Amino acid sequence: MTHQTPPASPRWTLDAFRHGVWSMLPLLPGLAAFGMAFGTVTARKGFSLLDTLLMTGSVFAGMAQMIVMDNWPARLTVAAIAGTAAITALVNLRFLLIGATLRPWLETSPSLKVYPTLFFLTEPNWLLSMRYRSDGGNDPAFLLGSGVIVYVVWVLSAVPGYWLGAAVGDPHAFGLDLVVPAFFMAMLVTLWRGKRPAIAWLVSGGVAIAADWLFGSFWYLIAGALAGGIVGGFVDD
Repeated sequence: MTHQTPPASPRWTLDAFRHGVWSMLPLLPGLAAFGMAFGTVTARKGFSLLDTLLMTGSVFAGMAQMIVMDNWPARLTVAAIAGTAAITALVNLRFLLIGATLRPWLETSPSLKVYPTLFFLTEPNWLLSMRYRSDGGNDPAFLLGSGVIVYVVWVLSAVPGYWLGAAVGDPHAFGLDLVVPAFFMAMLVTLWRGKRPAIAWLVSGGVAIAADWLFGSFWYLIAGALAGGIVGGFVDD
């Protein structure tokens, strides 16, 4: 009988943490603009600055926060709170797929390191971390470092956005809502792996556009993610 040696846990180093921080720096101005837009929206909805910081610091969910604020109820009833929680959960379902891609990388690391790192998981630092891994990197501290700097900038950028408040007017008029989509489009270039894997991208985008046209609201996020995930599972070698 042969005994297989379990894979060794990857090292978590300060050098990789710093590498993650530095790699994220070019993307921070766009993310800060998006965070400012959130602060502006909360000010126009009547939130206090403390409310804004508590929400963005605890939820830390980017697009989900913007969608929730767009649908924020005039009165916080039990039904309204349940609906807001449901919206947040549905929009963040995409992290089930994102988190699954990290399993081969993090499964041998201690839970006390993995779960705090996953709190800082966002699409930008996930994409950068996937590129880091494809280039041969294996230190999960890169994921943590890139996530921590995103968190700090995201939370702090809400403050000037809140102060600007109504003076900025509608954030959509300044194109701030295009910051994250533009970022994703740029990152897709670096993730190109040939025509076959791109089929899932095309299907996901097409389904999302159709769902937005048919149903509006946030359903395009759910439909696009599910369609892309399913098709990606079939076309993946």
